[in-house]
Amino acid sequence: MGEKVGMWSQLAGVPLKQDYINVKGIRTRILEAGEGDPLIFVHGTGGHLEAYARNIGRLSEDFRVIAYDMVGHGYSDKPDRPYTIDYLSDHLVGLAEALGLQKFNLSGESLGGWVAAWTAAHYPDLVDKVILNTPGNITNKPEVMKKVKDSTISAVVEATYENVRSRLEWLFLDKSFVTDELVNIRYQIYTQREFKRAVYNIVCLQDWEVRKDYAWGPEWCGKIKCPTLLLWTDNDPTGTVDEAFILKSWIPSSQLYVISEAGHWPQWEKPGEFNDVHHRFLKEGRL
Repeated sequence: MGEKVGMWSQLAGVPLKQDYINVKGIRTRILEAGEGDPLIFVHGTGGHLEAYARNIGRLSEDFRVIAYDMVGHGYSDKPDRPYTIDYLSDHLVGLAEALGLQKFNLSGESLGGWVAAWTAAHYPDLVDKVILNTPGNITNKPEVMKKVKDSTISAVVEATYENVRSRLEWLFLDKSFVTDELVNIRYQIYTQREFKRAVYNIVCLQDWEVRKDYAWGPEWCGKIKCPTLLLWTDNDPTGTVDEAFILKSWIPSSQLYVISEAGHWPQWEKPGEFNDVHHRFLKEGRL
C-alpha cells in the first residue's frame, strides 16, 4: 500500500517560490526551486503543478526546477478557446521567454508529454533534452479518449469529492496514494467558477476531429532531434509498453525506461526511481 503522502511534507525545507507571471497576456501560476540548468515540468489533462510535489525538492538540488499550470488549467487564466496542442505549446514557449530561458529541459506527463514532444519537434533550438512520461494514448484508442473526457467533465461539472477522487484514482495503480489532501487540492481547482466552461476546452483533444491535426505520428515525431527519454510504466491505463516501442521507432535515437508497479503518475508512486532516472538522463544523457 502507498504511504500517506502529505503535500507540504514533500516541500518542507525546500527554498521555493510560488508566483504568477504574464505570458503573452495569460496570467500563469508557476512554482520555482533550485538553480542550474532549467527543467520545466508539464502536467497532464485537467492537472496542475502540484503533480510534481514529490520531485521538486530532490531535483532542485541540481536544476532550476519550474512547474506551472498550463493555460486553461489549475490557477492560470482560462481563455474561452480550445486548448489544442499548438496553443499549449506556444504558451510553454512564452513561459520560457518570460522567464528569460534561452534553452531548457522538459519533462511532460500525459498531455504534458504530448506538449513537450510537440515543442521539441517545432522549437528544436529551445529544447535541450526531453522526457516523455507516460505520454498517453499515442495510438488514439477511442475507449481511452472517452474515459478521459467523461471522467474529467464529470469531476468538474458534477463536482463532488467522490467524483474528483474517482478521476484521480484512475491515474494510480495503488489507489491509497489518493489522499484526502490531494482530492481537496483538485476539488478547489475544479470548483473555480470559470472551470465549468474551461473543462470543455481542456478535453477538446479527446474528440477525433480536433485530435487528428495533432495526433502522434512519425511525420512530426521524426523532427525531434534532442536526446529523448520515453518514461513508461507497466500499468499505465492509457497505453501499454508495446506502444512505447512504437513511439521509440518514431523518435530518432530515443531511449526507453520502464518503471514497474506504477500507473499513470510514476512521479508520485515511484518518486525515488523517477527522480534518479531524471537526474541520470539530464546530467549524463544515459540511464
